[in-house]
Amino acid sequence: MNIDQADPAELAALRAAFAVGDGGESALGWDAVRAFEAEHSVVLPEPYRTFVAEISDGSSQGPPEYGLVGLAELPSDWGDDGADRALGAPFPLTAPWLWEEDDGPYGDDWDEAVGKVYNHGSIVLGTDGCAMNWHLVVSGPHRGHIWHITDVGAMPFGAEFGHTTSAPGFGGWVAHWAAGKEWFDAESAEW
Repeated sequence: MNIDQADPAELAALRAAFAVGDGGESALGWDAVRAFEAEHSVVLPEPYRTFVAEISDGSSQGPPEYGLVGLAELPSDWGDDGADRALGAPFPLTAPWLWEEDDGPYGDDWDEAVGKVYNHGSIVLGTDGCAMNWHLVVSGPHRGHIWHITDVGAMPFGAEFGHTTSAPGFGGWVAHWAAGKEWFDAESAEW
């Protein structure tokens, strides 16, 4: 997974997966992407960065279930205006956390820790509904990885973490969806 340089073959696969043929009209453009990055003190990981700049800023056809939201947007079921989001702060997890069953090492700071999982270091790609959201980590040790964050816990997406046969990152996540595979298609997929 190369999060610093876009692979032309991966970009071609993204164009094909989303059937984008509007010559970039649905994309943000590089000036808007750089302005977003400067405002939030992040550099978006590739190939997502080039995708929103040159291909499309969101899509109604998915992934996820209700489509890919635009770069500066949140899914309609987010619940608030996103004012607490701090994209430049590091995403706090490097391993799955099922907070419904495990308070983790946070003790009295549990609410604050869960809030950081939702709001620090990631952009929201979209929702499968019922507060089951897909995030792309934009800062911290898991930069470039996709995470599935729900009301009961959070888990990374990619074969290296189990649960799926997918390649990691935005390109792997989209390719998995485009192939019509179930999100959690590995034999060890227990959530």
